[in-house]
Amino acid sequence: MPRFFRFRRAGSVAVIEIHGAIGTRIRESVYSRLFADVAANKRYRALLLDIQSPGGSAAGSELLYHSLRKVAAQKPVVAHIRSLGASGGYYLACAAHRVTALPTTMVGSIGVIHLRPVLEQLLGRAGIEFAVVKGGRLKDMGGFWRGPTEEESENLQAIISEVYDNFVAVVASGRSMEQDQVRELATGELFTARRGKELGLVDDLVDFEESLEMAGQLAGIDRNKARPKWLRPHRSMSERLTGRPASQAAGLSLLGPDLQRLMAGGLYYLDPSALLGSPEG
Repeated sequence: MPRFFRFRRAGSVAVIEIHGAIGTRIRESVYSRLFADVAANKRYRALLLDIQSPGGSAAGSELLYHSLRKVAAQKPVVAHIRSLGASGGYYLACAAHRVTALPTTMVGSIGVIHLRPVLEQLLGRAGIEFAVVKGGRLKDMGGFWRGPTEEESENLQAIISEVYDNFVAVVASGRSMEQDQVRELATGELFTARRGKELGLVDDLVDFEESLEMAGQLAGIDRNKARPKWLRPHRSMSERLTGRPASQAAGLSLLGPDLQRLMAGGLYYLDPSALLGSPEG
């Protein structure tokens, strides 16, 4: 374990919960500010990242990962994965000095997926046609009113391969593994944390309290003087009353704003099972 301090004293361990999908419930702009506060505030001697996430937006995961790396450059970061740390959720864990979980926790799903609806047949049955006037041969690439051409599919696959390579590089760097070794694991499949520990994806099979203690030890905080400090985004009145974000509708996670985002298409570090409801902790 890295040693950040040579003497022990009292101090606070910041705790930030990543519970939900990245890009919807976990808003990049909000959480990057929380991480920046932890990095800059000397009262926080370490950060414990509490992860319960199926992943989400590739771009959002990348932004938060780099924000976490800035924290990790100044103080210890421990990532504790509760029952699921998949795809973008695991991507964030790779910014930590230590990754912890209980044996039956699910981790991994290393890969990238592109989602967009193709409504050509539905629109045709409804008698709806789109008139498209464009400048640039591929300007309407990804339009939901038609399927992709062969050229567009090849271009999209090249983009996906580039983003996939980025994910592999992040895991290799964060876990001190060779990229070829990571590629063997980066099939998109999930592993139990027990298996993940054997593969090098997890460091310790411990619970939340033990992970909190570990973060304090890495920061040189006296075992009996570590104080956890939960940092959460400001919640509106409706969020306090309902217990859920204002943008989150009841029922399936693809209702409301999430469905709108899916309709727009995009690249995701996301476990596909989350499309029917992601765990929120």
